[in-house]
Amino acid sequence: MKSELIVDVQEKEISIALLEDSRLVSLQKENRNQAYAVGDLYLAKVKKLMPGLNAAFVDVGYEKDAFLHYLDLGPQFSTYSAYLEECFKDPRRVPNISKFKREPDIPKTGTISTLLQPGRQLLVQIAKEPISSKGPRLTTEISFTGRFMVLIPFSDKISISQKIKSTEEKIRLRQLIGSIKPKGFGVIVRTSAENKRVAELNNEMRTLLKAWEESIAKMQRSTPPSLIYEEDSRAVGLIRDIFSPTFENIYVNEAETFTQIENYVNLIAPENKEIVKLYTKDIPIFDHFGITRQVKSSFGKTVSFKSGAYIIVEHTEACHVIDVNSGNRSKASVDQESNALEVNLRAADEIARQLRLRDMGGIIVVDFIDMNKQEHRQKLFDHMREIMANDRARHNILPLSKFGLMQITRQRVRPALDIVTEEECPSCFGKGHVQPSLLFTDKLEEKIDYLVNTLDVKKFTIYVHPYVEAYLKKGMFSIYGKWRRRFGRGMKLLADESLAYLQYRVLDSEKKEIDLKEESDTNSSTSKNHVRASNRDNKE
Repeated sequence: MKSELIVDVQEKEISIALLEDSRLVSLQKENRNQAYAVGDLYLAKVKKLMPGLNAAFVDVGYEKDAFLHYLDLGPQFSTYSAYLEECFKDPRRVPNISKFKREPDIPKTGTISTLLQPGRQLLVQIAKEPISSKGPRLTTEISFTGRFMVLIPFSDKISISQKIKSTEEKIRLRQLIGSIKPKGFGVIVRTSAENKRVAELNNEMRTLLKAWEESIAKMQRSTPPSLIYEEDSRAVGLIRDIFSPTFENIYVNEAETFTQIENYVNLIAPENKEIVKLYTKDIPIFDHFGITRQVKSSFGKTVSFKSGAYIIVEHTEACHVIDVNSGNRSKASVDQESNALEVNLRAADEIARQLRLRDMGGIIVVDFIDMNKQEHRQKLFDHMREIMANDRARHNILPLSKFGLMQITRQRVRPALDIVTEEECPSCFGKGHVQPSLLFTDKLEEKIDYLVNTLDVKKFTIYVHPYVEAYLKKGMFSIYGKWRRRFGRGMKLLADESLAYLQYRVLDSEKKEIDLKEESDTNSSTSKNHVRASNRDNKE
């Protein structure tokens, strides 16, 4: 199976698509400046206690208070708490955990009011991002995640990934980690550490320890709420968790991110450094690899799959509901029971893909087509467990109920990825009345004239819908050719499948987007000067 990663870096967002034999199986999107991401450390302050929930609401700077449950304090909370007190006493010195006295573990059945008080300062880590109307969920059981291991302060336990099957390798890793880790730190050894040399593991251990020491030093200089630690690069953070030596290519469309990913791959898998490649074509990277089309067909309420069958996906506050329909599928099977089984098996394949693709978590209820035979119901259940085995998120699948419903729980850490595939009309913005489409080219020509002769931008690229591009470039004496002769050869016109009909966007020579939708209609000199200054800053 050919596996490829496609990284699309935009000004505000990073998207990473995983392709298997050119088929989209996973899509992750993250804001480049996103706060409150999983793994981030914050210096926070306890706002109020909720004894009935055995939890506290904590101010981390988010619009809604974050949630910290007693069980998320971690068994070593007493040691953690004493260490923080020592840190705040003398901000000029970082206490050494290795020499710090270990306190007894807190009981699992304790109450939060005996450990916390309003106004208390805590170093907390985001365990779940803000989802829907809820704030982040926190933990004080701090951890630093690397490619090969997870470092846990205030613990001495060494855990080995269950996916490492070799007993000899487990013993080797346990002894190796025990010899290089300092006292007072626990380690979870990840699957990717299998067969790695001591130098590689020791190098990552030192990197994680340095991140911990720098975080404590920054915490001592900060006042709550403050961000203490976050990943250096969102792209590297995303790739770290999904990287596999089986990847044949990693394409990146931005030079800085390309360098970061190349350096990271060179660090963890030097033999695979050559798979990281910089994409430099003007055609959008997701269009080039056919991802945009797959996203349009795979997201939305209705998703079709083989032979006319389809599923309907609904999202609610409490759960996700998926309904399986045979549609206008031709009845190739002899009886309805066999036909239902065949549709359900193919639907299970698509549902497993959708769960990964949309990163759906929480409770998922699937309404399969009714089947009367118990062996068919068992076959569907076994098939679903088999194809979900490769899902990295923790999940649990229950057999079909007597109503034909399958219940699935899947780990939910981030909000589900819900991409709206219906396009808003760029001319009327949902009002129902559009400007004459015949005049679109005249309007676009006015915008280009404003861009070239008023804003003095000579090199730029205009992206339009593929149909519009074909119309503007058709014939020997095309409209596009006429514009190039009038406005100069620095102008390019390309298709972008992500755009709606009669929608366009303009990028300058440095790939910075130029907003012409408002500025060209503003006659004030102040607005023009602002745009000139903005373009000048981009060039500098």
